Amino acid sequence: MDALYTAVATANGREGRAVSSDGQIDLPLGFPQALGGNGKGTNPEQLFAAGYAACFASAMGAIGRQEKIDVKDASVTAEVSIGKDADGGFGLAVVMRVELPDHLQGEPGRELLEKTHAYCPYSKATRGNIPVELVIE
Repeated sequence: MDALYTAVATANGREGRAVSSDGQIDLPLGFPQALGGNGKGTNPEQLFAAGYAACFASAMGAIGRQEKIDVKDASVTAEVSIGKDADGGFGLAVVMRVELPDHLQGEPGRELLEKTHAYCPYSKATRGNIPVELVIE
């Protein structure tokens, strides 16, 4: 791969800070209450969900332009879950909830999501590593 852009961020743990090299991100990190934290601060799963949702929505826009499909009223919500995996460590799972306009309900929407999932860089990175469920709403 020939990199067109490289994002750089530094963090020092789930109860520290995350800072991007350009200063656009500078935020406290914290455990969510569901994992025993006080819920004050962003957590890595939220950051991953935001990035994946934005990337998937942009990829859907690119596929829409290629296929001459209007996707301007679509929106993407990523749900990133963390839990214990089979080997006693932790694993992630993702549900991508895509709200589509009426003209994309049914098979046209399913085809669009499958093409988007094949095209999206985050989907490529997660494929075979974590489960990703696509849900049309």
